[in-house]
Amino acid sequence: MINFFKSLFLGETEQTDEEKIARNFDVLKYDGIKALKAGKTTYAIRCFNEALKLREDAEVLDHLVNAYTREDRMEEAIVTASRMVEIEPENIQVLLLRANLNFLAEKYTDVITDSEKVVALDPANSTAYFLQGKARKAAGKQLEAIVGLSQAIRLKEDFAEARLLRAEIMLDAGDYKDGMEDAERAIQLVPEEENAYLLRGRLQEAMGNYELAEKDYRYVTELNPFNEQAYLQLGSLFIVCEKPGQAIELFDEAIELKPDFARAYSERGRARLMQGDKAGSLEDVKKAMELNPDGEEARKISGTYSNFEDMYKNRPL
Repeated sequence: MINFFKSLFLGETEQTDEEKIARNFDVLKYDGIKALKAGKTTYAIRCFNEALKLREDAEVLDHLVNAYTREDRMEEAIVTASRMVEIEPENIQVLLLRANLNFLAEKYTDVITDSEKVVALDPANSTAYFLQGKARKAAGKQLEAIVGLSQAIRLKEDFAEARLLRAEIMLDAGDYKDGMEDAERAIQLVPEEENAYLLRGRLQEAMGNYELAEKDYRYVTELNPFNEQAYLQLGSLFIVCEKPGQAIELFDEAIELKPDFARAYSERGRARLMQGDKAGSLEDVKKAMELNPDGEEARKISGTYSNFEDMYKNRPL
């Protein structure tokens, strides 16, 4: 009865230490969640870490991983995800979360390890095989990557992302026919995916089907006028086909849409050089350097190339 009246007139009852900890934990947790939603990531991280000092909680750890990822603090995100794995070692979603974080941190061996744990728990998990394939490709193990991606596609026939990645490996390996099959299927599955058309265009270009490649690249520029890669691939195609005038017109359009498009300036410089306009070409290269001081052109001019024309020899997209 005394505690009841204290609560009624004073607003709260006497609390045990456990109740105080629980209350403080909840306050810190929900303050952190509100801060995260409001974009106050640093404050959210502080709240979550203080809450975790009171109680190790999977939900708070998950929010903390999200916050660290937003601030590009990948090592801390991975450590936090590992704490989640310790709490729930057989939680497939948690293992896949850590695998994805490790991929972003370029820790490909760790990606494969977590993916294998998922497969052991769920042999039909197509995402785990996809992550294996993606990690192996990034590590330069192309044949092993194809095995993982093929398994993912076998389990999930409509896995467009896996098909695109496998098609990219096929392109690099010179297996254009199989690569084209995957690219075509991906376009059927996700007809709005710009990268699928860019990849199919690269395959068409590799097979010498320049008109079809141009059609795919142009389609992407129409679908999204701000897709930089589409302009770069189409402009490069014009240069390969010895059409520098069309390349210049294209990059004029790209620069008008995006005045800070450094690569468009450097590629226009390449096309101008083909026309014998060395002054205009150098002007474009200097502009590209100004916009991107750490880019390729800046490195080349700083001393790697002794001849201006050499800047554009064998340059990759």
